[in-house]
Amino acid sequence: MAPPTARLKLVPPAPEPAPETPAQRIRRLQQEAQTLARSEIQALHEAMVTVARLAGEVAEGGDAYPVGAREVARRLVEEVGQRAGTLQAILRKA
Repeated sequence: MAPPTARLKLVPPAPEPAPETPAQRIRRLQQEAQTLARSEIQALHEAMVTVARLAGEVAEGGDAYPVGAREVARRLVEEVGQRAGTLQAILRKA
């Protein structure tokens, strides 16, 4: 008995999608820009949280750190912490 032969069926290629209209391209590019901007704001927020944490360590580091450095660090904790919170709120709204 001869082995069965496979029958190949040719399928025509899918039609090319219609090219983007200028308005569609603008919307797509705006969406990409907004996505990138959100990502950058998130990265900034994360960096600010890290700065606030490090500043807190210096501020609470005691005599190992010069008084001036501890004071600057204490101020950074307050300022950067508040600003990081503001960025987080903005991200939640966006």
